[in-house]
Amino acid sequence: MELRHLRYFVAVADAGSLTAAAEQKLHTSQPSLSRQIRDLEQEVGVELMSRAAHGVELTSAGKAFLDHARMALLQAEAAKDAALRAAQPARPTFALGFMSGAEIGLLPEVNRVLRDEFPGIEIRLSSDFSPALAKALMRRKLDAAFMRPEEYMGDLACRRVRTDPLVFVFPSDHRLASQAAVAPQEIANETFLLPSNTAPAVRRVVLEYFNRAGVDLKPEHEVHNVVHAISMITSTRAVMLLPAYTQRFLPESVTTRPVKGEVPTLDLIVAYHKANNSPILKLLLSSVGKLVAAPS
Repeated sequence: MELRHLRYFVAVADAGSLTAAAEQKLHTSQPSLSRQIRDLEQEVGVELMSRAAHGVELTSAGKAFLDHARMALLQAEAAKDAALRAAQPARPTFALGFMSGAEIGLLPEVNRVLRDEFPGIEIRLSSDFSPALAKALMRRKLDAAFMRPEEYMGDLACRRVRTDPLVFVFPSDHRLASQAAVAPQEIANETFLLPSNTAPAVRRVVLEYFNRAGVDLKPEHEVHNVVHAISMITSTRAVMLLPAYTQRFLPESVTTRPVKGEVPTLDLIVAYHKANNSPILKLLLSSVGKLVAAPS
């Protein structure tokens, strides 16, 4: 019994006709196909098909044989694919992390830069908060990550990609929406939201900014991400400071205004483990200048 016998048998079973299978699927003659099916039946020892008024029908033995024939063909194809993969050189892989939301502006350019030099590269992407990305880098689960600077970077090194200004965010019909810019003293009596420890870098910059401005900040709630911030801003009519790039996620019911005077800022960096000698990482680091121009 050969694989071609199985392929012929499955083709006839699917077509329901020796003639249709021969002409449309196998591109052989109907008499030749009939001989192949007879040879298969002799090998198996039972009749697998019987002629009917409108073609052929499987016998009970043929129906039982069909599932196994399909499986044998699939396994043969899988064996071929496995052999081809084993004969080919391993594809270079690069595990890349993004602080949630940052990939929108950066990923297309990063993808182009890496694939131009390594066309067969497999880029494994992950999105998370900066602290989680830092831990993954320290454990060598990621090759690089676009994130915020963390207070403890351990064996990590970094390069600055861009600096994001922070903007005031509040409901679109808030009294501050009529102003071109907002001073920190103007929100002293407003309900204020503070980023939680899931985003410690943003939280730290916000607290230091209001401390320098002499505003005694009394945040009423903490938020964990942009979606949570939008929900809390609209439900409590609160004000908060967020990086300007988050404006793309805001609905019409929420608006932003720039900060009047000194503008608090926050760096976006690409971080990596100091012991990582990957040529792909070196290419990425050498291309940081191109990424600065990517839309934020």
